[in-house]
Amino acid sequence: MVQENLGTASIPAPERLPVHVAIIMDGNGRWAEARGLPRSVGHRQGTESLKEIVKACGEWGIPILTVYAFSTENWRRPQEEVDFLMDLLAEVLRNELETLHKEGVRIVPIGRLDDLPKQVRSKVDEAARLTADNLSLKLNMAISYGGRLEIVDAVQKLLTKAVTGEPVIADEELLSQCLYTAGDPDPDLIIRTGGERRLSNFLLWQSAYAELYFSDVMWPDFTPDHLRQALVEYGKRDRRFGGIRRK
Repeated sequence: MVQENLGTASIPAPERLPVHVAIIMDGNGRWAEARGLPRSVGHRQGTESLKEIVKACGEWGIPILTVYAFSTENWRRPQEEVDFLMDLLAEVLRNELETLHKEGVRIVPIGRLDDLPKQVRSKVDEAARLTADNLSLKLNMAISYGGRLEIVDAVQKLLTKAVTGEPVIADEELLSQCLYTAGDPDPDLIIRTGGERRLSNFLLWQSAYAELYFSDVMWPDFTPDHLRQALVEYGKRDRRFGGIRRK
């Protein structure tokens, strides 16, 4: 884990910036509990952090941001919390969609979206349709998302092709084309806040060579300055993808 040093270090040069950043936004509930507040307060505060991070990514020229908004495992939480999170998602999309659209953000929901409540699915689909042609920043929102299930769904797509008589030669490229993130480069940098040191079923296929950055900062306290420090650390990494350093 890298300790954040929120000094005045500049954003790395464009060629040293990641093209695709992914974030596991962890710590909302614990942030609230530490303050004697309901967990819902932490989730709501977390949406404020997300707005600031999305804005920073757009300003700093990061083309793709993928955020882990709600996992398939999160459905196991108490029904009251699940209902709040679903209502909060719909509320955020309702209140922020116009601003995000004006800022050129393209919203792309990924995951098992059929699991969402009807009214939430409607808002998610509306956001995707409205922003489909935006080019400033692609925001992948992983909702009812699980990395293993994504791979299972991709394999099912290949099996369906084979059953219908379409020639299928299974390889990494073809499987990647069947993932929810088809067309996106794999994430260069995965950030997890909240002090945990695991991927928690997030982008398992795509993270094969991602740089990992773990922060002890709870998501509601994670600011663009913390993101900047993660980018500075990323810029120092030597990414060899299994090769050796060039002399």
